[in-house]
Amino acid sequence: MATPEELCRLTATQAVALLRAGEVSPLDLVEAAAARIEATDGAVNALPIRFLDVAREEAKRFPASSRAMAGREERPGWLAGLPIAIKDYNDVGGQLTTYGSPIFAHNIAPEDDITVATLRASGAIPIAKSNVPEFAGSNTFNPVWGATRNPWDLRMSAGGSSGGAAAALAAGQVWLANGSCLGGSLRIPASFCGIVGLRPSPGVVPRGVGLPPFDTLWVEGPMGRCVADVALLLDAQAAQSPRDPLSRPAPAVSFTAALGKRRPPGRIGFSADLGLSRVDPEVAAICREGAARFAAMGTAVEEAAPDFSGAIEAFQTQRAVLFAALRGELLERERARIAPDIVWNIEKGLRVTADEVVRAERTRAALYHRVAAFFETYDLLACPTVAVPPFPVEQPYPTEIGGVRLTTYIDWMFLTFVVTLTGCPAISIPCGFTRAGLPVGLQLVGRPHGDAELLGMAQLLEEATGLAARVPREPAAAAMSQGA
Repeated sequence: MATPEELCRLTATQAVALLRAGEVSPLDLVEAAAARIEATDGAVNALPIRFLDVAREEAKRFPASSRAMAGREERPGWLAGLPIAIKDYNDVGGQLTTYGSPIFAHNIAPEDDITVATLRASGAIPIAKSNVPEFAGSNTFNPVWGATRNPWDLRMSAGGSSGGAAAALAAGQVWLANGSCLGGSLRIPASFCGIVGLRPSPGVVPRGVGLPPFDTLWVEGPMGRCVADVALLLDAQAAQSPRDPLSRPAPAVSFTAALGKRRPPGRIGFSADLGLSRVDPEVAAICREGAARFAAMGTAVEEAAPDFSGAIEAFQTQRAVLFAALRGELLERERARIAPDIVWNIEKGLRVTADEVVRAERTRAALYHRVAAFFETYDLLACPTVAVPPFPVEQPYPTEIGGVRLTTYIDWMFLTFVVTLTGCPAISIPCGFTRAGLPVGLQLVGRPHGDAELLGMAQLLEEATGLAARVPREPAAAAMSQGA
């Protein structure tokens, strides 16, 4: 029997295989995760809301293996009883959902939301909620639970808004974690924490009633320590739901099975900055070298990207309108208890003019058609996930890049949020380290609806770099380390 430490070092794919074979039980994994959380989360603060006793009881009731289920209607699902972390923007019935806000510090969810219900139906056992920024943002700190720290260096940010999820994965506390993405919240923390985060195409993963049903900016998606694990979680998340009008049936060929049919891209375009703004030179060099690894697979790697003109302004407008729709009424009642940057974003949305909305819609439509034309020639678009390396956790957000002053609290996220506008699937995978030993992620963008193809090409690059084996880490030792 493997030790708890050995179990925590397994990939999710390996752990699920052991569950299905009956070689470990869901309770074994809950106990292993609980021990790892106890040993590491005092330093990292990734999973502040825990319901381990509830998970233990659920694990005891869960089928021990697929063999034990033979001839019965129940099945262990994609995850077969694997413990997972749930983002604190999602509801787990009977547990806190705080959104990192003091307004909701005592808010108990009456039932699972669609995201969690789908995961449970796929065999997941939620064990904890992962920390988030207050309502939104890409540095995970809030007045309820405090800051989440990067397991690679506890002085640094884990990114956000799925920062607690990424840090928990990097520290080996869980095997899988769900996340969500508006402007980069699946990809940015993945880059900062040296793990994998996928923003799927809108509609692949159903969303719940807390979001406008026809919005395509905010998606739910998977995070894991390697591409195969992300594909596995995406299979567990993908479903059609009558509560989400954009959702669609799971693919006939699973994302996991599609990895077996992967192929290298024939031609990719790389851009260090998408022609939009400044990028840290060290980050740009690391990502250019990472993209160049495709050349050894016979891929033509070229300096090329679609024209993203106007995308920054368009996203800022559409994000602001979404914030106003989601939180405008809350602002009227609770202004004093909402973070100033969120107040600014809501008020920006409330002030947006009809001309600005129309201009943003036209810009986004034109961008999509340029991107679709790009993918008639190229199989992938590659660029840095984040324009800067991980920054000190006490710093709310970067205020300049390369000496150029930034204007808003999300300006530094431009490489991910302009890709959000396209609706294309995008993944961040580790591609190297800074001189200070901090992870850098490469963002790979696939063609429209090309989620399975993107995962396959990302896995080939992951194998070429060999970096997936660098997690989980020991966060207590990482604070003093300057090496990877």
